[in-house]
Amino acid sequence: MEQDSNNQNTVTGRLSMTSKGFGFIIPDVKETEEDTDVFVPGTQLATAMHGDHVVARVTPPEEEGQSRVGEIIEILERANEHIVGTMDARKTFGFVTPDNTKIGMDIFVPKKAFGGAVTGSKVVVHITKWPEGRHNAEGEITEVLGKKGDPGVDVVSVMRQYELADAFPADVQDIADHIEENPTPDEYEGRRDRRDLTIVTVDGDDSKDFDDGVYVKKNDDGSYFLGVYIADVSWYVREGEPLDREAYERGTSVYLVDRVVPMLPFALSNGICSLNAGVDRLSMACEMHVSPEGEIESYEIVPAVIHVYRRLTYNIVNRVLVEKDPEEIGRQRDLLPMLETLEELRHVMKAKRHARGSIDFDIPEVKVKLDENGHPIELIKRTGSLAESIIEECMLAANETVAKHMDLKHLPFLYRVHEQPSDEKITNLNNLLGAFGLFVHQDEEGKVRPIDVQQVLEKVKGRPEEKIVETVSLRSMQQARYAAESLGHFGLAARYYTHFTSPIRRYPDLIVHRLLRETFATGTLPQDRQAELRLKLPDIADHASQRERIAIEAERETTDMKKIEYMAQFVNETFPGTISGVTAFGIFVELENGVEGLVHVSTMTDDYYEYKEEQYAMIGEKTLKKYRLGDAVEIVVVRANVDERNLDFVLKENADDPAALANATGGNKKNGSGRKDDDKKGKRTEGRRPRGSRRSSGGSAFADAFRAAEHRGKDDHPNRNRGKSGEKRPGRTTQPRDTRRPSGKKDMKDVRLEKRVANAWGTPRPQREKRDDYQRVRVTGLNTAVWPDPPGYHERKQREDELQQKQKSADRQRPRPHRKTEDGTKDSK
Repeated sequence: MEQDSNNQNTVTGRLSMTSKGFGFIIPDVKETEEDTDVFVPGTQLATAMHGDHVVARVTPPEEEGQSRVGEIIEILERANEHIVGTMDARKTFGFVTPDNTKIGMDIFVPKKAFGGAVTGSKVVVHITKWPEGRHNAEGEITEVLGKKGDPGVDVVSVMRQYELADAFPADVQDIADHIEENPTPDEYEGRRDRRDLTIVTVDGDDSKDFDDGVYVKKNDDGSYFLGVYIADVSWYVREGEPLDREAYERGTSVYLVDRVVPMLPFALSNGICSLNAGVDRLSMACEMHVSPEGEIESYEIVPAVIHVYRRLTYNIVNRVLVEKDPEEIGRQRDLLPMLETLEELRHVMKAKRHARGSIDFDIPEVKVKLDENGHPIELIKRTGSLAESIIEECMLAANETVAKHMDLKHLPFLYRVHEQPSDEKITNLNNLLGAFGLFVHQDEEGKVRPIDVQQVLEKVKGRPEEKIVETVSLRSMQQARYAAESLGHFGLAARYYTHFTSPIRRYPDLIVHRLLRETFATGTLPQDRQAELRLKLPDIADHASQRERIAIEAERETTDMKKIEYMAQFVNETFPGTISGVTAFGIFVELENGVEGLVHVSTMTDDYYEYKEEQYAMIGEKTLKKYRLGDAVEIVVVRANVDERNLDFVLKENADDPAALANATGGNKKNGSGRKDDDKKGKRTEGRRPRGSRRSSGGSAFADAFRAAEHRGKDDHPNRNRGKSGEKRPGRTTQPRDTRRPSGKKDMKDVRLEKRVANAWGTPRPQREKRDDYQRVRVTGLNTAVWPDPPGYHERKQREDELQQKQKSADRQRPRPHRKTEDGTKDSK
């Protein structure tokens, strides 16, 4: 932690906002375990936006286990130069409401910067002026993606939001277009010729790029020859060239719900680099001699030329080995011995990995099937199969072998690391396990062994607490990342680990191949090259980790978007589910089809429920009814909002209560948005009020305020007759008001407001807190703000006010002072 000039503690890091108007600063450097993320209340954000690099003044937490609290004092770097959202065009100005609810303010767009956008257009807005004081950001429309709701526009919007480019720069595409379709014989020189082996690829039915092929043979002594053959991308993508620079920027291929955004142009990823069946391909081979017990006794890492014998899929392999389908066995009869050997070797290597403590979390994957217009028609929940496990074990063996090979050479290299869980997370896990008579042992340094976690999971297998223990154990794990140091992989219980097997879609794998190739001639690297790499590799690792997280977020967002769209047809229907998360504002429930939604606490009307963080539960005050992580429940789907990415449920036992239904559908998310990422720190979510209010689903919050201003006065606030959760207050009825003015004249305040709105002078400035009418415009998320005043407005406004004052003075007779009024005689004289 640093200190500022006033000798106060400061922290520098990246601001991560929530849609509820507060955020957390993720420090650039955490010197100790106590250096938690810094909680920033909505009132202390200054003008910072989600993703900005900031400096904050920090105060220690009030209670043990809470986050530090910060106040942003400087913005070092802005993150949101381009924002994707929906346009709301007015006569002389417009607003863009960001798709990302973490960006808590609308963007003001002058008429001249519309760029052809109309109300309802999905657009990309470039920020031309950052927020300052009470003024929102200004921008210009740079791209109109289409009309909201048109096929494909939703996914393209997510691509622009995460800056995922579907097209490659012209120079990169030109190079790719001129690469030959097949390797030439002179490129085979110096390579191990493995074209005589019956190498197969095994991938999904819809895969287009094939990174890896496998071959296995059982020896007479019971040992195995295992060959893992990976596309030799580094032969075609050379360091520093345009293809390499573009691959670095992208970092990874991104697999969205309806398309792939590749790291490399299709001419490489689906063409010359892909291990397509029936053609010669250049590869990097890791050939291993495996003992009957699964130990890798010897290996060779060499460049090779291969000829894939056949393309198989997971479904084909499963039909042969699991279902014993006679027809499929007949079609694959020539490969049956090798497939059976692969299955046998898989069992051997998996048993060895399990014995050392490797932790296997069986997390199902939900695939969304779309029609030709991009609408979801089916959710397919997939769990790991035998075929996928066979390929996984082969790839794990190769990755560990390559990592150990380079680490023992003490050469600069890129590793995939998964570090020890933090002390805090292990303490929380043990607090939960104690209720079931279980415990994860920590040594004197506070470290745990993977095998201890594995054994706990095995003890609860098949027991009622299995789900909650497995979920909390998974959430206790650190996030895997790339690093220039060999730190091991906790989850796999592996001392050495890297990513070697997917260079078509992951940039770190390409770097691994490149560094291996440099050692082939001499077995080492020149000293100056080693020094260069030790400087460059940490930055490459950090960048690759960031790009991986962006890809995961984009993939998850497009999938969740289609899941919610799919569930819209089931509103008012009942489903069984399992509690997958518990927060201060409600419980998350996962249905059997893999969809997850929120039961907001305001809909749990049968009791007053208190959030017990240490028990991962909501407990009723009177009934003592408990809703705990992993419990089975029945819910009713009441709302599916694709724009907000929210799916709202009501517990079946509360579904007949009108108040519960009203709270679920009436925008009640005052203390929770229905998104899990908003509950990053549960203890801080309760009782914190964000600056501004949440956007309505219908468009700009500012536009809504202007429309409402024509129809209501200060006593007509929409929440006047509603409670904190949005429920109607009983016992009060509202009578229609007579809005006629006795004098027949408009109030000058209304005249000025109408002029300002009609001429886009900007929104009215906030008044005192007790006024809650149209004079106070609430904006989503971060703060209460007004649009910038146009040039010359203040001078024009001053002239108008002076003219109005003169007219008032001329029309009004000067009152006669009363003699008994204080100082009245002085005035009369």
